Amino acid sequence: VQLQASGGGLVQAGGSLRVSCAASGRTWNLYDMGWFRQVPGKEREFVARITWNTGTTYYSDVVKGRFIISRDNAKNTVSLQMNSLKPEDTAVYYCKAKIGGVTTYDYWGQGTQVTVSS
Repeated sequence: VQLQASGGGLVQAGGSLRVSCAASGRTWNLYDMGWFRQVPGKEREFVARITWNTGTTYYSDVVKGRFIISRDNAKNTVSLQMNSLKPEDTAVYYCKAKIGGVTTYDYWGQGTQVTVSS
């Protein structure tokens, strides 16, 4: 499974950005896809995820109400619309795909930088 992230960039506080991630390869048993973020010196933290069959969404408390995760099943793509961005949202954003059923495997994308200036 390969994950290709796109989007991100530089935006002023209060602005919006969108990041997307396309999965390719053996994605026939895709369970969910999501986003994590990481800043230097800190652990990678969960941002949001969406289940592939039902579209159920989950968000971290710090982004709930500001970020929206969505999926395109036909294109095996997940997107994260980030609104009302804050400087503390600055991080490298990584997409993750969970594949499998009883046993699952996690795959990570290469990361994309999001920078929010104050």
